[in-house]
Amino acid sequence: MIADEPAPITIAIAVDDAELADRLAALLGGVAGLRLVASGEYAEVAVTRNSEDASDRRTPDGAASDAFQLTARERDVLALMAEGCSNKEIARSLGISVHTAKFHVGSLLDKLDATGRTDAVAHAARRGIIEL
Repeated sequence: MIADEPAPITIAIAVDDAELADRLAALLGGVAGLRLVASGEYAEVAVTRNSEDASDRRTPDGAASDAFQLTARERDVLALMAEGCSNKEIARSLGISVHTAKFHVGSLLDKLDATGRTDAVAHAARRGIIEL
């Protein structure tokens, strides 16, 4: 470590869902300035979630709820965006006009505070709104 470089922030992952814990470790493990710690080791930050907490954030249909309050149509558009569809392809798939598809994409970008289509899909995936 270079003398002027700050010590990495230590993070512990205490999640009872093994798949989620692995995904978090993979995402956070490669971030410069962070170091994942082993169970029982001191950490400055802990990421925690147990299955009871997870059930509180699910809607009756099993989808993750979120502060974004996406409409069913926005979720359809988001799923097509995740597949790499253009506005024209989204419009054709959903039987809507290209203008309406553009409107939904713009609304998603605003609600997800995203800088573009790829960023919107990434934000939604990280928040559990969609699965890739």
